[in-house]
Amino acid sequence: MPAFDLPLHELEHHRPDVREPADFDDFWRRTLKEAAAHAPLVSMRPVENGLRLTRTWDLTFRGFAGDPVRAWFSLPADASGPLPAVVEYAGYGRGRDLPHSRLTWVTAGYAHLLMDNRGQGDRYGDGGTTPDPHASAPGGPGPAVRGLLDPRDYHYRRLITDAVRAVATVRTLPGVDPARTAAVGNSQGGGLALAVAGLVPDLAAVLVTAPLLCDIRRALDLTDTGPYGEIAGYLAVHRGAERAAHRTLGYVEGVSFARRAQAPAHFGTGLRDTVCPPSGAHAAFNRYGELTGTDPRREIHSYPYNGHEGGEGVHVRRQLL
Repeated sequence: MPAFDLPLHELEHHRPDVREPADFDDFWRRTLKEAAAHAPLVSMRPVENGLRLTRTWDLTFRGFAGDPVRAWFSLPADASGPLPAVVEYAGYGRGRDLPHSRLTWVTAGYAHLLMDNRGQGDRYGDGGTTPDPHASAPGGPGPAVRGLLDPRDYHYRRLITDAVRAVATVRTLPGVDPARTAAVGNSQGGGLALAVAGLVPDLAAVLVTAPLLCDIRRALDLTDTGPYGEIAGYLAVHRGAERAAHRTLGYVEGVSFARRAQAPAHFGTGLRDTVCPPSGAHAAFNRYGELTGTDPRREIHSYPYNGHEGGEGVHVRRQLL
């Protein structure tokens, strides 16, 4: 795929205006307050992962509306003290997979929690185990469209709330230093990590790669691939629903979360990414922290000849360093 978005010299200064709902902060404050009424941890049991250097637990915590959400929690087998924690979020259509699927962070010496995606897990990888009991609102079959016409019903209200509660949960676990917790994700996971950075003020770091849900209106005009294509396809059938859909999407806009974030941040994007266009990542990066009265430390790495795969192992090495 040839480059299709803005050239890099324009992306470096791309600061779009986003149409934030007037009650954006109140909406999320109320949503998270309701979720916080439930004690986070439900259960935690060790599982056999077939690995000698990593211990893993099958963990269930309470997310949106107190719903049970599954996760894998892993520690280095020789861990001897409170460790910094990495909470990782999976991509669109993926679940938490199998306990041995993602080992980068735990083998680097971190406590690692990999959150399952409610109502997802059937498109890629090795599946998920968390249902979404609130998925009956009008919308198409894909998660990006479920409940699209009302922000209170929207799938990403629930998933973002789960992501915030995952951080609250990992901070209660044995072997974790709660003051050193990072949010990490790629694609949909990057969008979730960015939302968490905007909603949890005391993260130690956030690592965001090819984030979904950033500069959403521009992305809908640029690409019909992946989740954005599902939204466009829904609106192609439900003509006249654009206003309601755009209002809902305003509550999950990644640039709005980025404006409220203060943790040190590390971004990555491929300049030929037609799934999550690079203008979204740069928009979030360029406006990161602007409402906080601080200037958070941050960096972004752009890969001119890569698409949604981004920098792959090269980028992960940069994250580790």
